[in-house]
Amino acid sequence: MLGYIWLFMIMASVVCAFITGKMDNLAAAVTEGADKGVKLIISMAGVMCLWTGIMKIAEKSGLTKIIARILSPVLSRIMPDYSPDSKAIQAVSANITANILGLGNAATPLGITAMKEMQKANRLGDKPNDSMIMFVVINTASVQLIPASAAALRQAAGSADPYVILPYVWITSLCALLIGITAALLCSRLGERRNQNG
Repeated sequence: MLGYIWLFMIMASVVCAFITGKMDNLAAAVTEGADKGVKLIISMAGVMCLWTGIMKIAEKSGLTKIIARILSPVLSRIMPDYSPDSKAIQAVSANITANILGLGNAATPLGITAMKEMQKANRLGDKPNDSMIMFVVINTASVQLIPASAAALRQAAGSADPYVILPYVWITSLCALLIGITAALLCSRLGERRNQNG
């Protein structure tokens, strides 16, 4: 779907540039954009490598396992379809820990593993249960202690203090998480009532 959106935007740009007689401007913008894109990636690479290394140290030192152990009892309460010591909750804990610590690349395969483990014990077959939906909500709103990607983008754009956004990121992501969890719980309760009345 995203590919079609990009294709539409590119075609619309070409058509508009042709109609307005600004094909030269379009060609210049394409070249300039490609140049800036490469520079941005190179400037971000150093910061991303630094934080990825720090997070790997946290992983190897056992910090991620400690956080996962702390999260397990909380997660089992908001995901009642799985027991606290189940493989599904352990996988969910590992994914959320990776997100909290800003391990974006590591969090994705952990999230896929968590969903596979949840599906194995899913009693509804191909239909996701409430706990699976809750996991998607939590994963989407993920609270990050160190938003390395956003800070790297700010630094590449010339920000004097790229990490000044930290408190705001924490507040907004925590609010999004609480609202998401509340909405998921309310929808779950409404679904249960409809099933009982229906």
